[in-house]
Amino acid sequence: MIMKVALIHSRQDIAGCNIRHHIEQCLTRDSVPAQGSGRIYSFFDVDGRLIHAEGVDAGIDADVVIFLSRHTSVNPEPVLTVHATGNYRDAELGGSPRTLAPAAPPMMQATLRALARHCPGGYRVSCEVTHHGPTGLSHPSFFVEIGSTEKEWADPAAGRAVADAVLEAVPLTNAVPLIGFGGTHYAVRETQIALATRGAFGHIAHTREIPAIDEEMCRSMIEMSGAVAAYIDRKALDHASLDRIAGLLDRMGIIRLSESEIAALGHLSWDTYRAVRELTGTVAPGTRCYIHTLEGAGPLALISLDPVLLAEAAKAGEADLIRGFENLALAHLATQDNRLLPQFVVFRKDSSILINALNTLCVKIIRNRESTATENDCLIIRKVRFDPGKARELGVPAGPAFRQLAAGQAVEHDGQVITPDRVSVTSETRIHIPGLENYS
Repeated sequence: MIMKVALIHSRQDIAGCNIRHHIEQCLTRDSVPAQGSGRIYSFFDVDGRLIHAEGVDAGIDADVVIFLSRHTSVNPEPVLTVHATGNYRDAELGGSPRTLAPAAPPMMQATLRALARHCPGGYRVSCEVTHHGPTGLSHPSFFVEIGSTEKEWADPAAGRAVADAVLEAVPLTNAVPLIGFGGTHYAVRETQIALATRGAFGHIAHTREIPAIDEEMCRSMIEMSGAVAAYIDRKALDHASLDRIAGLLDRMGIIRLSESEIAALGHLSWDTYRAVRELTGTVAPGTRCYIHTLEGAGPLALISLDPVLLAEAAKAGEADLIRGFENLALAHLATQDNRLLPQFVVFRKDSSILINALNTLCVKIIRNRESTATENDCLIIRKVRFDPGKARELGVPAGPAFRQLAAGQAVEHDGQVITPDRVSVTSETRIHIPGLENYS
């Protein structure tokens, strides 16, 4: 399918002219003027500043509009940026007050990633928060910019890098459109998420704009970004602001995703991921899900392990257990403070296979780390631990001698050698696992 891309710059803008020049050079070099692989590019220019170019895309036949522009900052540094346009409060830099323009999250993310690949030495790449006009636009759009002084605006290396990024940007087919709340002008956390995960941001609100975010503005952020969920930079907000925004999103039924949850989306379609979350929510309020190699579609099911078996495996080697989950087509569940739960989300057709695989994983980890025995279908875990009471009965003083005995080392006291077995107790945990003989 051909994508039509409109490229707009101001004739007064050094950076915009620089970028356009290099895009035209790239296209002409390939002997396909104004046309790229699977895309048709159209160039437009204006006399004034782009931030005041209201309705500039009226009559343009395009799927997306990209504004080629300069970036300025009170703390100048070499930077290449992307951002959507709009105003959360007054319109100090073009556009209309409390109005957002349609954004293009997947294309913005693709451009940001391409900028990172082509970024010249000494520059960095970043998303920016939504912060200026134009707002009166009918097409999905975003700015791609060179910052932050005239030196960078005219830099051929920067112009070529942005040109290459615009021409090479290919949106992820499974990008997850998001809105963001909190952070500085350069939206550090959102930038990192967009670079490393499927999370593609549209409108992002600076921390200082949070007081202006009400239900109307939040709904506009979602609609103008085509977003399916929201991300909050929790460290960038005070407790009151965090609680207010989180509560607002919850009341509106907008899914909130943490950075770890965005990273753990796996390869699932958003619809299937949402179904996984909904099933997860039936376990307990606040339960979190972590996707592993689960992918595809189909009816989902909750499966459960013996909670004692899972707990003992986690005690024996939680890191090994989590690594084992990575090889299984499931989502593991955890509490908000990241304690493992014995429930897992799987595709229903795989239920029995995965119950067996999970039992096998847990039994192997326990047997590798603990003293075990088998009796019929019971796994018996024997643990020997230091008993301070027994040590005191033998007159051993607390302190270094206790530590030695707990570490399995004998100590000498009052002319006698106290061995660890004399001051220890043995406990047994029996776990009934049907078909245990099959779990080697």
